[in-house]
Amino acid sequence: MEQQNQIFETLSPTRLFFRCALPSMVSMAVAALYTIADGVFVGRFIGSDALAAINLVMPLLSISFALADMVAVGSSVQIAIHLGEKKELEASRIFTVCSLLIVGISAVVGVIGYFGAEPLVRLMGADAEVTALSVEYIKVYAVFAPFIMVFFAVDNYLRICGRTHYSMALNIMTSLLNILLDYLFLGVLRLGIGSAALASCIGLSLGTLLGYWPFLRKKLQLRFVRGKIRLRQITNILFNGSSEFFSNIAGSILMIILNSILLHLAGSMAVAAFSIVLYVDSIMASLLYGMTDSMQPAISYCYGAKLRGRMFAFEKRVLLAGALLSGITLAGMRLGGQGIISLFIRENDPALLEMSLRAMELFSFTYLTGWIGVGLSAFFTAVNRPGTSLGISIGRALFFPLLALAVLVPLLGVDGVWLTSAASSTLTAVTAAVFLARFLYGQKKEGRTDPPSR
Repeated sequence: MEQQNQIFETLSPTRLFFRCALPSMVSMAVAALYTIADGVFVGRFIGSDALAAINLVMPLLSISFALADMVAVGSSVQIAIHLGEKKELEASRIFTVCSLLIVGISAVVGVIGYFGAEPLVRLMGADAEVTALSVEYIKVYAVFAPFIMVFFAVDNYLRICGRTHYSMALNIMTSLLNILLDYLFLGVLRLGIGSAALASCIGLSLGTLLGYWPFLRKKLQLRFVRGKIRLRQITNILFNGSSEFFSNIAGSILMIILNSILLHLAGSMAVAAFSIVLYVDSIMASLLYGMTDSMQPAISYCYGAKLRGRMFAFEKRVLLAGALLSGITLAGMRLGGQGIISLFIRENDPALLEMSLRAMELFSFTYLTGWIGVGLSAFFTAVNRPGTSLGISIGRALFFPLLALAVLVPLLGVDGVWLTSAASSTLTAVTAAVFLARFLYGQKKEGRTDPPSR
């Protein structure tokens, strides 16, 4: 097996970027395509109320997944740093404890989700039909929670061990299985919205089993070992992952608020239109997050090994690629919006088409600056600056959007909701740039440099 330290220390930054980022981006893009396929099947075979229902419960699902992601991201940073310091046994202990911790958290979340789904959905102000669809959907996820939440962690652990292509293949397999089951359950058997959730859960459960298989065979740097880790380490792991956790939590809270505002201003059709935009946005988001997440182990390793020049070379490539991806997405939304939206709706619904097109046109301005906050937040997590990363994430996911909503909605109505993301992304980019300037100044002042990598 090729040792990860050889990859991070010797491979050129550009080659390493493509080696680590491309497989992760491909697998995440396929997963996003599954999400879009899910929306297409639900919208065409069940209808706009089902689209609205999924958009209402998605923040609740995101909150539960955020708990697993917090442990996964926080532990990944610590594992990569320990590997950079040549402490493989300690890294394996962290891997073992955190994998079990995620399973335990998932079981608790599943119980809460199953019995608390209906009152939570009713609080959002949905009508009886949308509420029933939402509860049916979320209860399926609740039953499978212990088997599916850990899937999002094992992907990180595989990348740390250099199994980026295996991780990519696993994500592609899971996503394709989900699409196939969606087609079978919705397109052929014409089952209800719960079958869409069941298709996802079956695919993710199989992905979890196959993801942990190489670790169980003890073929990787990380393996399951006996032993404990200190409470202080667990606290540090949770704090290190808190940026992603609070970003997801804040984003979920914001989604609940946005959905409530849209229900009040324009009804369930506006929520359905917003869900279509978010389905399309999920491709860009998955590419961007796949890229930044895949480079975190390399950046963390170089930070632990005091290879500052390589660390900054990696981040430079992340930001340049983020800008390129965002520009392509902006152009695609502006030029091909109508054709994209038509995939999600029935032909006899011109009102939903018109509203969705307007939402997409205004939302697309997000991509002018959105990549900056995401890229720099992930960077600060990787270099063990969780407080800075948390500040950027909360600002991007909650504080700045709420500020934008408070200003834009009274002035522009529903258009203000569509523009909220673009306004908040710009404010986040400025804030993140200030934090980066302070970090660079601190590194220069402390003399923590090494020969730059090209």
